[in-house]
Amino acid sequence: MPVTTYGLYLESGPKRKKTMVHALDLLGCVAVGSTTDAALAATPEAIRAYLRFLARHGERDLPSPDAPFETRIVEHITEGAWLGNGSPYLIFDPDLEPLSDDEIETYLLRCQWLCGALADWAEAQPEAALTAVQGSGGRVARAILLHVLGAQGSYLAAALGSAPGFSALASAAERGERPLADALRQSAALVAARVRATTPAERAAVRELSAGPRTLRKALRRILEHSWEHLAELARRPDGPAL
Repeated sequence: MPVTTYGLYLESGPKRKKTMVHALDLLGCVAVGSTTDAALAATPEAIRAYLRFLARHGERDLPSPDAPFETRIVEHITEGAWLGNGSPYLIFDPDLEPLSDDEIETYLLRCQWLCGALADWAEAQPEAALTAVQGSGGRVARAILLHVLGAQGSYLAAALGSAPGFSALASAAERGERPLADALRQSAALVAARVRATTPAERAAVRELSAGPRTLRKALRRILEHSWEHLAELARRPDGPAL
């Protein structure tokens, strides 16, 4: 059988320090590292972990996580703002492709699974664990989860011009008026409702903003990548979710 090859799209500063690797053939999968070499070294296990996650949740039309695969660097962007962090300012050529109905349903399922995994883990944690400062520093878990929640609508609004309901949901969760786990699940439902309501023209449109072009495909890519990145971040903690 032919070996699957995943095209990799990299972003990093000109000195190739902090780098994010985007596996666009497996939309939502990213790997990060303090250098380009470190990010590339982390990529194979990130791909396997993402494939395991999708397989566990029922996605069947993908290679086995245990099957051999290859990677190739398609593009490496080293000029721009906020590189290495999932820059909102860059766009890759595949981001310009219109979305099919089947792709949309696949990506919406992934969004539901990722938000659900974050929500399930959050729901199982005592509040003290969500607000505990890690020995290694960084944001507390609750702040990470709120950060993921707050970004969902922003990505869609940039591509579509509006994403109603997201700001109110994130604010209610931040104030403690809405359980964080419930808000994460509701966020995935809002993403699905907004995307399914788009017209064929909106699914193919390239929206030109001062910060750069936006497309619905890019918005869904970043929603998935962002959730996966922070699910993986939490999973690296001793009490984090299992991938």
